[in-house]
Amino acid sequence: MRSLPSTVLFDFDGIIVDTEWAIYETWHALFLEQGHPLPLETYNQCIGSNFDTWSPETHLENLTGNSFDWHTLNTDRNIEIRKTLEGSTAIPGVLTALDWLREKSIPLAVVSSSSHDWVDGWIKKIGLTSYFTTTVCRGDAPKIKPAPDLYLEAARQLDLPPADCLVIEDSVNGIKSALAAGMQTIAVPNRVTACRDFSIAHRVLTSLEELPATLKR
Repeated sequence: MRSLPSTVLFDFDGIIVDTEWAIYETWHALFLEQGHPLPLETYNQCIGSNFDTWSPETHLENLTGNSFDWHTLNTDRNIEIRKTLEGSTAIPGVLTALDWLREKSIPLAVVSSSSHDWVDGWIKKIGLTSYFTTTVCRGDAPKIKPAPDLYLEAARQLDLPPADCLVIEDSVNGIKSALAAGMQTIAVPNRVTACRDFSIAHRVLTSLEELPATLKR
């Protein structure tokens, strides 16, 4: 990347807070209760998107031949997820990247397939609200990732051409979304998504600690 981007758009889950592992663990436990594993390679199909892309609910029903009370099960899972994540902070490297970008006067946004309640609540809880010009979430555009709609909406809100935007993502669905929007991409895989092939991204980093040095090159 020969010059600094006009803006940096961050995914949320798995990029700013390590929520993905807790979510995966609840699904894996449910699958194991029914006598089936849930490999990370399989589960990754829905990360960064919704169950229209791939559904663990449908997958478990197909494996077992049973139907389930998903309302109750998902309510219980969400309680367990929030309990597990209680007290979580930003992933190491996030503050380094955010502080450096703010010093460069680069506007920042969060773009997530999750809800505003989830994303905005977490950003406020961990004290990062002041870093971001806007958050764009499920419901702010017709389709979520891997469709480009959310990223295009972020570019519209920031009044910037998509080609001037840099996207930071942890999922293949997220990278596909940003590429479809015509944006530059950096993948930062985590312990849930590290099993995926991110060769479609423009760059792959092991941590956001590396972002300042990457952008200065």
